[in-house]
Order: sequence, then structure tokens, then C-alpha cells
Amino acid sequence: MYVVEIYSLAIVMCFVTMLAWGSWANTQKLASQKWPFQLFYWDYSIGMVLIGLILAFTMGSTGESGRSFIADLQQADSSALGTAFLSGAVFNISNILLVIAIDIAGMAVAFPLGVGLALVIGVGTNYISNPDGNPILLFAGVALIVLAMILNATAYKRLPSKGNKNVNKGIIISVIAGVLMGFFYPIIVRSMATDFVLPETGLLTPYTALVLFAIGVFVSNFLFNTIAMYKPVSGEKTTYNEYFKLGTPKLHFIGILGGSIWGIGMLFNVVASDTAGPAISYGLGQGATLIAALWGVFVWKEFKGAPKGTNSILVLMFAAFILGLGLIIAAK
Repeated sequence: MYVVEIYSLAIVMCFVTMLAWGSWANTQKLASQKWPFQLFYWDYSIGMVLIGLILAFTMGSTGESGRSFIADLQQADSSALGTAFLSGAVFNISNILLVIAIDIAGMAVAFPLGVGLALVIGVGTNYISNPDGNPILLFAGVALIVLAMILNATAYKRLPSKGNKNVNKGIIISVIAGVLMGFFYPIIVRSMATDFVLPETGLLTPYTALVLFAIGVFVSNFLFNTIAMYKPVSGEKTTYNEYFKLGTPKLHFIGILGGSIWGIGMLFNVVASDTAGPAISYGLGQGATLIAALWGVFVWKEFKGAPKGTNSILVLMFAAFILGLGLIIAAK
């Protein structure tokens, strides 16, 4: 399987994760113009499974390091398989809540609040289990990203059209999603070997872990997304019949593309974690908040019509994000 052993290359892969995790939600924004996000989310989860299998049979089955996907699957302990599956289920409920928050409050606020909070929790829990990197630089970087989250929320509150009860609901849902999302990554790390070149018996390579993770997302969708369909927090009730009735090839493709983009980012992140360390790898990947905020501000124009002084707050927000990410990189 393909393994990364150079720190600089691991950092590049983390930046790919950042771009992927910060950009996939654009597919939701596109699809939601035509049909409910719950139906989009089914295609999204299918896309994750498909890209996981494609990467497992390509990158995960070539090269001389580690174990190929099939061989790894055959030797895996049931506990490791179950842990990776559980990680997908935990991620799924948090991500569905994040998608709901995006639908209510927009990318520019839901991502910085939800994913930013997940970054803080994820970096902390990963560092406790695997203390790799300079803690002062690492957590100083995290603190700056927290500051960026606060600045983002401050700028958003200045929008006169956004101070309604529904958007406040979106902010609350973003926070709940962020708390849950902070714990999925440490769970999947426990299912994987600590050395990808010579992986321990019973544990998983990142490629196998990603496939089980994606299956966990898809299977748990029958519970979590069904609730979101028939008892929606935002929008109208939808049904399985509408998935087949309303869905066009283009809409299905957009959803599958969104899941594939996120899955590529996830795979690159866990592969990089062997060299960069889980805390640094996850922290950089969740710099996706910066990418999502850029999309929300400059493409979707979510701060259009903001009062004077809002742009200065946004500039400070982006500066804090960039400096924070720099400190996380410098931590190792």
C-alpha cells in the first residue's frame, strides 16, 4: 500500500484534506437548490463508500509497504473493524447536524463554529493519546483558530437579516455537531496500526479503516438520516419515494461527488497521520474552516450587505486562521 514517510509530503496531504473538507459542502449548496439536503445526503454517503473502495483497491493495494486491502481485511480483529465502523456512525450524526446547520445558517457561520469546535476537541484528545509535536505551538495554533471562530460569529451577528430565531437555532446545532465531530477521529485512530509500514497484526491499515468508516456512515444513515427526513429540524418532510421520483442523474452525481471529495480528504489525512502525528494531521485538516469561510464570503456572498466594519473583522478572522495553521505546522 502507499505510505508517506516524509513530513513535508504529509503536510501537503493535510492541505489536500483541508481543501477537500472545506469544499465538499459546495455540492450540498448546489443540490439544495433542487431538492432537500436529506436526499442529497444519501448520495453523499454512497460517494464515501465508492471512493473508499476505489482507494482501497488502488493506493491501498499497491506498493511493498504494509498490507494490501484484502489481506488486511482478512487478518483484522472484529474489534478493530467494529471501532472503524463506530467512528463512521459517530461522524455521521455529527455531519448530518452540520449539514442541517449549513442549511439554516450558511457555510460562513456553520463551518467555523461546528468544525472549529471539532478541531479543538479533536486535537486535544488526539494529543492526549499520542503526544506528538510541541504542545505550546500546537495549542497556541488551536487558540488562534478559536479566536477566528469568535470573530466569525461576531461578524455574522452584524448582519441585520440574520438575527432571527432560525439562524440562532443553526448556531446551536453547529455547536452540538462540533462537539460530536471532535470524537470520531480518535476513535478511528484506535482501529489502525501505529506503524503503517509494518502494521501490527489485528489492526487496520488506513485504507481498510476508511472503507469500514464509510460503511458505518452509510448504514447509520438508515437511522439518523431517516429521522432527519421524516422529523426535519429544518425544511419540509421528505420521503424515500421522493429520492427516486425527484432525483436526476445530475443531482445524484453532485451528491456522490460531495462524498467522494470528503472521502479523499479523509484518506489523505489518516495516511499522513503516521508521519505528522494524529493531532497535527487532524488539526491541519480541520483548517477546512478557513476554506469553507472563503467559499461562504467570496463565492456565496453570505456577508453581502453587512454593515461598515464587518470586513475588518473578517480580515482579522482569516489572519488568525492562517497564523494558527502555521503554528500547528511548526509544532513538529
